[in-house]
Amino acid sequence: GSRVNATIPPASIDGATVTIRKFREDPYTIVDLINFRTLNLEVAAFLWCAVNGFGAKPANILISGGTGSGKTTLLNVLSSFIPDDSRVITIEDTAELKLPIKHVIRFEGRPPGVEGTGELTLEVLVKNTLRMRPDRVIVGEIRSAEANVLFTAMNTGHDGCMGTIHANSAKETLIRITSPPMDVPMMMLAGLDMIIVEKMLNTVNGKVRRITEIAEVEGVYEGTPKVNIIFRWNPQTDNLERTDQPIKYFDIVKTLTKNTDEQIAGILAKKIKVINELVNKNIRDINAVSKKIQEMYIKERI
Repeated sequence: GSRVNATIPPASIDGATVTIRKFREDPYTIVDLINFRTLNLEVAAFLWCAVNGFGAKPANILISGGTGSGKTTLLNVLSSFIPDDSRVITIEDTAELKLPIKHVIRFEGRPPGVEGTGELTLEVLVKNTLRMRPDRVIVGEIRSAEANVLFTAMNTGHDGCMGTIHANSAKETLIRITSPPMDVPMMMLAGLDMIIVEKMLNTVNGKVRRITEIAEVEGVYEGTPKVNIIFRWNPQTDNLERTDQPIKYFDIVKTLTKNTDEQIAGILAKKIKVINELVNKNIRDINAVSKKIQEMYIKERI
């Protein structure tokens, strides 16, 4: 799961270089992200419900941000909220995701060899994935033509798709998706439920990673797609705060589950209680956290 980059002269003028980005053997969990203040209990519970979809409509989510902002870490954390009975397929350039789920199939792309042949693109892998009846499709990093295939999946009943993309805001994410080399048709944006923006910020205490926006996509059918920001980071309080914008995802959930606003609030409160218990007891091991999440799904079915 580590990333390696090497250079030699004449590309690197002063001599050869090797850069290695190592990933933890012990992956971060939602408990770690709360302790790091990347997000708070309310947002953690909300994202848990969005990934699970209240048992009816898992949200299609993109995580945006710059290099080193923690997109892959957050994607891994959100993936731990997927129910254990789901068939999950991951597609990555470099296999980094470590999902504590029983039924995971992992695909990895391959660059062309020195002869310029043998390339295995993410687009080909995503297309193949859709023939495997997946419950969830997760793309490690969306950069090119694979975006079209993934958005086709989102618009044809493959709920719960997730991926990361390089962009600095929710609005910029929409522009990148609909521009070359991705060129996703505007109408396909209707399949995307949420955009999470994460940034690495320089503070007096050093570099910190924060989710700065969580936004919904709206206005697609009217021909004017825009973002509806439902959570925004407040630099004064260093907290991710709920805006006054309504959450339209809840309206979809209410239609499919017949849950009321009060029932949705009650489900969120239960999730907050579970996560808070994990934080207070400092239970942060990925397997222990995943076990607690799956136990809650079993209780809800009973």
